[in-house]
Amino acid sequence: MFRPKVPTMPQPTGLVAPPAVVEPTTVIQHTPQAPAPAPVVTPAPVPARPTVQLTPGAVIALVGSGTAVVLVVGAVLVSMLLAVAITGVSVAICALVIRSLIASEGKRR
Repeated sequence: MFRPKVPTMPQPTGLVAPPAVVEPTTVIQHTPQAPAPAPVVTPAPVPARPTVQLTPGAVIALVGSGTAVVLVVGAVLVSMLLAVAITGVSVAICALVIRSLIASEGKRR
């Protein structure tokens, strides 16, 4: 009862494709003909947009802007974490003050 039963599949289910039949092909020998005239060479089309070429100054600018983005995003994330931590501490302090007020009010009566 507690042992798992492995299902058996005596016959395949679903669509079963028959085996593919491979037929031999024949090779046809061609007789040599007169050589074709030389093809006319046309110049390659010019792309619509020029390719981007990075100069050393452009690479430095990209690295600098990437670093600036990383620093700004890091500062934003750290400030959000700090805001959550400060909020948590202030809520905890409020809870302690309220608890002490309730406890001291109960002792007076």
